[in-house]
Amino acid sequence: MARAMDLHVVTPARVVFEGTARSLVAPAWDGLVGILPGHAPFLTLLGSGRLDIDSGSEARQSFALSGGVMKVEDNQVTVLADRVDAA
Repeated sequence: MARAMDLHVVTPARVVFEGTARSLVAPAWDGLVGILPGHAPFLTLLGSGRLDIDSGSEARQSFALSGGVMKVEDNQVTVLADRVDAA
């Protein structure tokens, strides 16, 4: 099993985060969802809340996220958010 996932967090205006992550917790439309390497394919609408990223070597990163979608497939996670700000 892989130890990390490729993560891309983007908005219509900019790329917020590109790199690897050991885990993340995102605000889905109906509650929080945690993603680890090897997660089954998954697609969800995002709500509003905090996106927490554990990239392993660095301290955890947090962003305030609002709306969008998240796709997980083959250890690739893409977060297409309406808005992302520093938390």
